Amino acid sequence: MTRLSVEMLAADTVEPITSAGHAQLGIAVLAGIAVIVLLITKFKLHAFLALTIGSLALGAFAGAPLDKAIASFTTGLGSTVAGVGVLIALGAILGKLLADSGGADQIVDTILAKAGGRGMPWAMVLIASVIGLPLFFEVGIVLLIPVVLMVAKRGNYSLMRIGIPALAGLSVMHGLIPPHPGPLVAIDAVKANLGVTLALGVLVAIPTVIIAGPLFSKVAARWVDVPVPDRMIPPRASEELDKRPGFGATLATVLLPVVLMLSKALVDIIVDDPAHMVQRVFDVIGSPLIALLAAVIVGMFTLGRPAGFGRERITQTVEKGLGPIAGILLIVGAGGGFKQTLIDSGVGQMVLDISKDWSIPALLLAWLIAVAIRLATGSATVATVSASGLVAPLAADMSTTHTALLVLAIGAGSLFLSHVNDAGFWLVKEYFGLSVGENLKTWSVMECIVSVVAGGLVLLLSLVI
Repeated sequence: MTRLSVEMLAADTVEPITSAGHAQLGIAVLAGIAVIVLLITKFKLHAFLALTIGSLALGAFAGAPLDKAIASFTTGLGSTVAGVGVLIALGAILGKLLADSGGADQIVDTILAKAGGRGMPWAMVLIASVIGLPLFFEVGIVLLIPVVLMVAKRGNYSLMRIGIPALAGLSVMHGLIPPHPGPLVAIDAVKANLGVTLALGVLVAIPTVIIAGPLFSKVAARWVDVPVPDRMIPPRASEELDKRPGFGATLATVLLPVVLMLSKALVDIIVDDPAHMVQRVFDVIGSPLIALLAAVIVGMFTLGRPAGFGRERITQTVEKGLGPIAGILLIVGAGGGFKQTLIDSGVGQMVLDISKDWSIPALLLAWLIAVAIRLATGSATVATVSASGLVAPLAADMSTTHTALLVLAIGAGSLFLSHVNDAGFWLVKEYFGLSVGENLKTWSVMECIVSVVAGGLVLLLSLVI
């Protein structure tokens, strides 16, 4: 166990900072979440500030000394950023290299050249899923929307028939598959195995994206039939480039971290001997830090150089990739601070004590908690980090696979019903030129399908593995 994980484990097992009973703690949780929701929705405060204030409010309502509440928050913020911050940064760099070099366009053009007619919605799912692996949801939308609009316009396809599969692919990757911030934070909070979570996440993601994407798009196209908004078709990222990387090299670079992390999980199962040289090697190269770092370094040569990027251009691309994630890092860190305040106040143990008397499965409880926070705050990331802190004690006696399924249950719940308090809702609405009602009938319903199908599959898997 690394020094960081020891420190985090110690932070999770210290004596509660308050002696409040279950009733007071329950009120404190509701009050803390209410403060966060009110600040985000009513006063339009940034989620980082809302989570910070909400954490202190939680401590105050729980009767904790202010200095101890502050210490819990800063400890949680620091450990979360230390645990996942570097991974988020590396993922952002890889995504920026992919976009600026034209590698993303190369994948899109190659797959679209092979698809046509009824196969186009399936091609859009494949494109979004592959492109969405290293990209944040908002970045993926900005990157893929021009493709969706151009395909729908040139091929005379229904906008919903093409757009919904692409959005489904991006959303499922964002909620279920590391190295996206939400799954990484949940993995860190419940001490899940990243490789096993990744493998099970892919297993859950495939049928989920098929149902919510190509299949639901047939219904969505009948419900909403709108023309392609020409004004929203911007120039593509690679139009200024004389050349761009090849399809094979680009795809290999994008999939490299996934292959390395899955290889580690496979070796752990087959070898099952921590002292064995093979397992020790894969423990290193399959760790998320090394896997993503390797992909970034490889990408500088397989993506940057073929596009004609010199050292200065690659450096600029790295810098531009890091800039936009500052807000994400702060939100994730503050979410970790809120999680630690929950744990140190004794809320996690309270949930564990109360849930023992319930007949509701732990995975379903995790899904419902994430759904409630998602509906209230509009943020999948806030829902994931908050729910992870609440249900973390439930993972103590779980097997490796069930702990991974707990992460996926939280991720599935965090995607439920995107509506007017979600920035993604407005992003999709404006890009597709939809009314609020049309967006609710398409994008919002699709998110519900993703959440329910993924949650159902997680529960089903828990019965057979």
